[in-house]
Amino acid sequence: MKRFAFTLVELLVVIATIALLMAIFLPSLRSSRQQAEAAVCSSNIKQLLCGLLSYETENQTLPYGFCVELDVNNNSIEPPGGYPGNITCDRTGWWWFNFIEGFYKKSDSKTTVVNCPSKRLTKPELKNDVLCGNYGVNQSICKSSQGKSTEFKGTPLRSSSITRSSETLLIVDSGYILISWWHAADEPPVVLGNTIIEDTSYIPGLLINKDRNLWAGQEKDAIDGRHPNKTVNVGFADGHASRTKANDLFVEKTGDGYKNRSPLWAPK
Repeated sequence: MKRFAFTLVELLVVIATIALLMAIFLPSLRSSRQQAEAAVCSSNIKQLLCGLLSYETENQTLPYGFCVELDVNNNSIEPPGGYPGNITCDRTGWWWFNFIEGFYKKSDSKTTVVNCPSKRLTKPELKNDVLCGNYGVNQSICKSSQGKSTEFKGTPLRSSSITRSSETLLIVDSGYILISWWHAADEPPVVLGNTIIEDTSYIPGLLINKDRNLWAGQEKDAIDGRHPNKTVNVGFADGHASRTKANDLFVEKTGDGYKNRSPLWAPK
């Protein structure tokens, strides 16, 4: 009985065809995955924005970006589930998401809306730190009770007190849980080093990041960006969210002032 089998040439043709098809379809599959992750990220931003504004409705102010909660004996109070972050590089206290009930607990094993599915941090100690590479609130609005700059220290604002709230950024894809216009400026008013991880906060994909003092492991996320075409998801103080080019958030030094600083970052 005659047996049929592929010749070597036929096998090579089949292998070459499969390789060609993979080369054609893999970029498309990668792009589809990036688009799906960007959509999840957009949904996260909208939910966090809703949580921030709901907190304001109940408390007449937006939450602190960072603060230390004390009991009647001046002892620090831990947030639900314990202090988030990494004690070796993060401050110990309450961050804005700790004030929004049901959004995050350190003991949660599942991914929550606080986690960006598209972040590209390459070091596990940063990737697993919830304060790094997810979403950041605007420090000009969600001020902190402690900090080295008086500009971002004090009582958080109310969205209703922001005249141009539809143009003022409240929350965005970010390299750290707090972000300010300093991190998006080509010449911030102070030199931002990298000894404190908060100083290396960034807008993913912003052009100036290639010249920033970043921590090892942040470079891909900061320079290459997270979403297609180096876009970021932004939530504004009036409650709407949109996706925009990272470079649209750039703050440029111009003479004695800064272009794009206000009302985008600093409320008018």
